[in-house]
Amino acid sequence: MSKKAYSSIEDFEKSAAGLLERRRSTRDRPSIIVAGGTCGMARGAGNIAEAFRQQIARRKLARKVLFRETGCHGFCQAEPLVVIDPEGILYCGVGPDDVTEILDETVENKRIIDRLVFKNSHDGRSFPLEREVPFYRRQQRQILSQNRLVDPRSIEDYVAIGGYGALARALQRDPKHVIAEVKAAGLRGRGGAGFLTGKKWEFCRDATGGPKYVICNADEGDPGAYMDRSVLEGNPHSVLEGMLIGAYAMGAQEGVVYIRMEYPLAIQNVGIALEQARELGFIGRNVLGTGFDFDLSITRGAGAFVCGEETALIASVEGRRGMPRTRPPYPAHSGLWGQPTNINNVETWANVPIIIRHGADRYAEVGTQTSKGTKIFSLVGKINNTGLVEIPMGTTLREIVEDIGGGIPDGKEFKAVQTGGPSGGCIPAGHLDLHVDYEGLAEAGSMMGSGGMIVMDENTCMVDVAHYFLSFTQGESCGKCTPCRIGTRQMAQILARIKRGEGTPEDLSKLEELAETIKETSLCGLGHTAPNPVLTTLRYFRDEYEAHIYEKRCPALSCVDLIFFEITYECVGCGICIPACTTGAITGEHKRVHAIDQEKCLRCGTCFDVCPPKVAAVVKGSPAKVAVS
Repeated sequence: MSKKAYSSIEDFEKSAAGLLERRRSTRDRPSIIVAGGTCGMARGAGNIAEAFRQQIARRKLARKVLFRETGCHGFCQAEPLVVIDPEGILYCGVGPDDVTEILDETVENKRIIDRLVFKNSHDGRSFPLEREVPFYRRQQRQILSQNRLVDPRSIEDYVAIGGYGALARALQRDPKHVIAEVKAAGLRGRGGAGFLTGKKWEFCRDATGGPKYVICNADEGDPGAYMDRSVLEGNPHSVLEGMLIGAYAMGAQEGVVYIRMEYPLAIQNVGIALEQARELGFIGRNVLGTGFDFDLSITRGAGAFVCGEETALIASVEGRRGMPRTRPPYPAHSGLWGQPTNINNVETWANVPIIIRHGADRYAEVGTQTSKGTKIFSLVGKINNTGLVEIPMGTTLREIVEDIGGGIPDGKEFKAVQTGGPSGGCIPAGHLDLHVDYEGLAEAGSMMGSGGMIVMDENTCMVDVAHYFLSFTQGESCGKCTPCRIGTRQMAQILARIKRGEGTPEDLSKLEELAETIKETSLCGLGHTAPNPVLTTLRYFRDEYEAHIYEKRCPALSCVDLIFFEITYECVGCGICIPACTTGAITGEHKRVHAIDQEKCLRCGTCFDVCPPKVAAVVKGSPAKVAVS
């Protein structure tokens, strides 16, 4: 591929056709794909990729075998992942020592290595093909499906699968027609609020003044959420193309990709993509010979959760402390440097090329009447299959948790799922058939958020969960407005008292009153939503709060101040618990009843977990002994 900038749309389309044909001509050749996102790299994917490169070079297979190191494929639980195309064989938990066997058995002799294929945890069934694995089979991957097709550091790979074709198409249309297409598709912002993207673009285009700016919000700060990171790592050009289309439609001249510093691989790959796009003429002056001028840069965020709020983000880009301001004026009229500005998150921008490429009608076929398209969730917590899940809007929680997620480990019961990040809500088992869309989650007291989804089992204390997330948002509050700064701290203190068994009946009404006040009077979205975990746990799990307050016990046996462990007279003196205790709290002679030193005991429960006949947990303040099985 020539590194000379494309002088026209026709020049680009001719080159893209050549790349596409070249890719088609090699589609029957064996391809080895190593998933190299952050999750994969953390588990050794880099070493596996290097081992394949060395073996391919040593065996002189470069002309016979294609090798590609890509971004995350989504199935993080099974990392490191290797896919062998064209068959689509998926190998999980691969190590460097497996590389030789994969080349010998699978690539050269077309035999599947059974020990490396995915097996269901509950029935042991094997699924050698990626498309048959339950985790993938129930998804509809429009954005994430491209991750396995491209090397994120190769713009040629992206162009060869149709990349930047949507930009070329948009540049041949009137900008207002491009906005109309996005509006007709029904795309709603994937950052949490769910505002109609096309409408937001229209506000910015119609605003007076300039220059105009577009910003990609990649300040993904939700605990357990990493959707945006994986898209930027695995397919950065899809986001850049979406931003270019949006900038053309809105009349913007400059753009910023705002990425948190904790995402070094995403920053690296976006930086490479920017330079490649600039070199080929997709970014800069006179893009593809159309007279459209646009430049892009990266701003690194310092990790403040509140900078996910658009006015705080703008302040950060300008070099000021990331603190929200009152609205109006909205950024569409007065944003970056006081000029009209549009902000969308990573996933929203990545949807734009899909809409322009296939048309609004086709895009709108997926999803519900009011929530169109697919949504990416990070499915984490007490679930067998953790990873990134892309499903049509309107999919039920049950399908996500039981079918895609594979259910709860160790045969335990599902208790709740929290959606929407730390300021989302906790949804109980009785709502598992809830359809996941903006309206459905809001009715349940939660929200879509950016797409975090944390699953909890029967051993999760919902008071503890509410305290954890409320403490997180309290710590991340910028402190500018009193309701959020003081109110969240008071709520966290009340929850801490309840966890210690020091709560009073009046605390429940205090929590509700504080929560409603904070929601109604806070300056920005952080305060408006921070009480959600408390309100939803009070709504669905009030009995757990009452047990902590009235009975001074934690039903989930999680709050350490309300439980202690003792070894019962049924102890056979096997001694297995002694080395398992990290603090040396357990003593005893062989075949004699052991004892626990309560001063040293951390209430971790390890002794119970390892004891064959099981130890008993005594609830503080109650003479009853509760078997914990």
